[in-house]
Amino acid sequence: MMGLPAGTRIWLVAGHTDMQNGFQGLAAKVVSALQENPLSGHVFVFRGKRGNLIKVLWSTDGGLCLLAKRLERGRFVWPLAQDGKVFLTQAQLSMLLEGINRKQPERTSFNLAIL
Repeated sequence: MMGLPAGTRIWLVAGHTDMQNGFQGLAAKVVSALQENPLSGHVFVFRGKRGNLIKVLWSTDGGLCLLAKRLERGRFVWPLAQDGKVFLTQAQLSMLLEGINRKQPERTSFNLAIL
């Protein structure tokens, strides 16, 4: 998990997003749809239509970061609302990134490493 500075807000963008969007497309969506500043230092999490891919947009002092994660099995748990944003805690973001349902903590996928 990335270390976020104190006071950083984590916004889960409701609905689904075109995952072909990169830095500029997602930043534009933050401005137009959410009325937020993508360079504010807050974290914005977007989910693709199939539900197995998320992208995280985060601005730091060093620049804009775009992180992506795809589940090989299962889907990321997402709010049913089609529009808007939902605030998450850092713990909830960690569970989301691990594929765990934050309302009913249970893994939706796992990776097995053979050494």
